[in-house]
Amino acid sequence: MTEQPPKPDRETLLGELAALSATATSADGAVSLSVNTDGVLTRLRLTDAVSRMSPDEIADAVLRTYVEAQRDSAKRTGQLLAPLGSGGYLMDRLRWRVQFEPAPPPAVTRHEERTDAVLKDRSEDVTPAAPPPGPTADDDFYRQGPRMDQAW
Repeated sequence: MTEQPPKPDRETLLGELAALSATATSADGAVSLSVNTDGVLTRLRLTDAVSRMSPDEIADAVLRTYVEAQRDSAKRTGQLLAPLGSGGYLMDRLRWRVQFEPAPPPAVTRHEERTDAVLKDRSEDVTPAAPPPGPTADDDFYRQGPRMDQAW
């Protein structure tokens, strides 16, 4: 019968988990980011290369780089926690993070005209509605009694 490896010291394990950071960089080097042991984004850097990218391309590069860093974080966290056992909710979540695959990016080309990305001043299109009638003085307001509006 093989001997079980000794369980790690609690304080040492907590220190290693707190210090864990995983960094990933996109293939083109435009996006670099770091996550902690929980997969929470702790640093994001974008290079000037993003100025030549569409908003959809930037979003996709950030998402894919983030997933890569999350996978690395989950694998390393799982390795630290392995001596405690491989079952339970936490280990199931780590396995899910390692296997997660984001949806494919939308099929928008750089040269395709996008009408949703253009901001237009539409303030002249609609005339503003008149303010709702209401009490003009505090006394008038309080004479109406308790208000049953949903906002209250």
